[in-house]
Amino acid sequence: MTEADGVEIAGQCLCGAVRFSGRRPDPEVVACHCGQCRRWSGHVWASFYLESPVIAGEALRWYRSSAEAERGFCSTCGTSLFWRPVGRETLSVSPGAVDNPTGLELRSHIYVADKGDYYRIADDLPQQAQG
Repeated sequence: MTEADGVEIAGQCLCGAVRFSGRRPDPEVVACHCGQCRRWSGHVWASFYLESPVIAGEALRWYRSSAEAERGFCSTCGTSLFWRPVGRETLSVSPGAVDNPTGLELRSHIYVADKGDYYRIADDLPQQAQG
């Protein structure tokens, strides 16, 4: 596999009950500051795209958080792992769940108009008011 084809990547939840692997087409990580992501993750949800995902473990549960999207988490330890539009195979994955070295890089912020009032975005990365 060449870099143009993507990079194989793997990870797991905190307790190891859910494991995943797939192809990372790009190292870009996006931080989402919307209210749903902040409530779900406990702060800011960051994610990257994972293609051709393979997920193992009986503890994975999906929560339909809106008419358009669902979120995947471990029902044993509660780790927030995945986000995806309903019906899509490609996943947005938490970079914190990936085995090192990740090769990932935070590159932008979205929904900054909805960010929490308790923090500042202190980097020079691009920011979008919405998605």
